Amino acid sequence: MNKTQLIDAMSADADISKAAAKKALESFLDNVGSSLKGGGRVSLVGFGSWSVSKRAARDGRNPRTGATIKIAAKNVVKFKAGAELSSSVN
Repeated sequence: MNKTQLIDAMSADADISKAAAKKALESFLDNVGSSLKGGGRVSLVGFGSWSVSKRAARDGRNPRTGATIKIAAKNVVKFKAGAELSSSVN
C-alpha cells in the first residue's frame, strides 16, 4: 500500500473527504518526524513505537574498487511493532 492508497482507505473508513484524510495523514507524519527529530519517542499502544538510535561511524568498502571508505555516524529511526500488530500479521 502506498500513500495514495492509504489516503483512499482512510477516507473510505472514516467517511471523510480525501483532502481531509490527506491532511490528517500529513499532520501525523509531520508530528512523528518532529518528535523524533527532537530526540523523543512516539508510541501507539498496540500498534508500535518509533525511536531514534545513534549509529556509530564505521569503515566500509567500495564494492567496485574494493577501497576502504569511512562511513559517518548518523541517527537512524527504529520501529518496534506492538503486540496487536504482530498478532494480526501472524
